[in-house]
Amino acid sequence: MKFFINTLLAALVIAGVTELSRRFSFLAALLVSLPLSSVIALSFVYIESKDVAKVSSLSLEIFWLVLPSLLFFLVLPFLLKQGWNFWLALATSSLVLAFVYLGYSLLMQKLGSGPSTPA
Repeated sequence: MKFFINTLLAALVIAGVTELSRRFSFLAALLVSLPLSSVIALSFVYIESKDVAKVSSLSLEIFWLVLPSLLFFLVLPFLLKQGWNFWLALATSSLVLAFVYLGYSLLMQKLGSGPSTPA
């Protein structure tokens, strides 16, 4: 049931943003920039576990992983302005993001801070 609720909430947000972007791209961007999925996930983790340490840890991990994800939002518009096909630019931006995540995670592990990686 929780999975269904999560899926429904995500679908409603995506549909709402898509509709809003047709008229007000700034408002759509604002809505997407809100950490709604993080707030919902943190809420469900707390409801299920009542473990504030787990919520705190997840929150910090999200913070550390948001930083490198911002590169995606620079690479995509740059490629599109260079005349790249949308799908190719999206795929390339996603691939760049994957490599940045990997490098960032390895760097943070080496420095002893930031996100942990699964064993």
